[in-house]
Amino acid sequence: MSKDLHIVKIGGKLINDQASLKEFLVAFHKLDGPKILVHGGGRKATEMSALLGIETKLIDGRRITNKDTLEVAIMIYAGLINKNIVAQLQCMSINAIGMSGADANLIEAHKRPVKDIDYGFVGDIDQVNPKALEGLLAIDITPVLCAITHDGHGQLLNTNADTIAAQVAIAMSKEYDVKLSFCFEYPGVLYDLDSPKMTMSQISEGEFINMKTSGTVNSGMIPKLSNGFDALKGGVGEVSICGIANLSNKENATTLTL
Repeated sequence: MSKDLHIVKIGGKLINDQASLKEFLVAFHKLDGPKILVHGGGRKATEMSALLGIETKLIDGRRITNKDTLEVAIMIYAGLINKNIVAQLQCMSINAIGMSGADANLIEAHKRPVKDIDYGFVGDIDQVNPKALEGLLAIDITPVLCAITHDGHGQLLNTNADTIAAQVAIAMSKEYDVKLSFCFEYPGVLYDLDSPKMTMSQISEGEFINMKTSGTVNSGMIPKLSNGFDALKGGVGEVSICGIANLSNKENATTLTL
């Protein structure tokens, strides 16, 4: 029988607030069994870019990454945020290791081709190396993955953290019963931003398509939902969108269904 594996992607607002981040890591610590944490850090990268006089551009929640913003992303994601999270997990007696996609050849990607939009140094994932993660989990080390991948030719790439979480979940589902959670500042997907406790208990893929068409889902939620449905179609057993308080029990969380 396959072993349960929790894969949790943490949202940027939680990362940016130290009190919220600590609260999240306590909740993450309480999850039973092996687990993997995936993070981005776009808000922090945006703040640093502003301090450096570098303009930030987003389209449908996805970052346009030129040479300067790539360097900021690498410093913030793979450096400041990643090591801060690892250090806090260590003080909770979770033996964690911070990784980018380049480490152990974990995630190979290619630079996104230019079609209607030039996303710059943004990576689309080609493959995930599950053996590296399986080896770490087998010796009770918790991987903490940032949103940086590589192309196999020496180029680092900025890759959407929701996509990384989904593709890692798919790769790991061959050996584990994977439960993928996208954890952010609300308990689930909201019917209305003015009612932060009124969440949608389930969203089907068909409903999501209708929500995108009607414009009732905001740009930041689109990558989460798109990648969540990709994960389900790729063999992941459970995908949910939740907050810190319901990370374990999923009460009032939003479950995705095909």
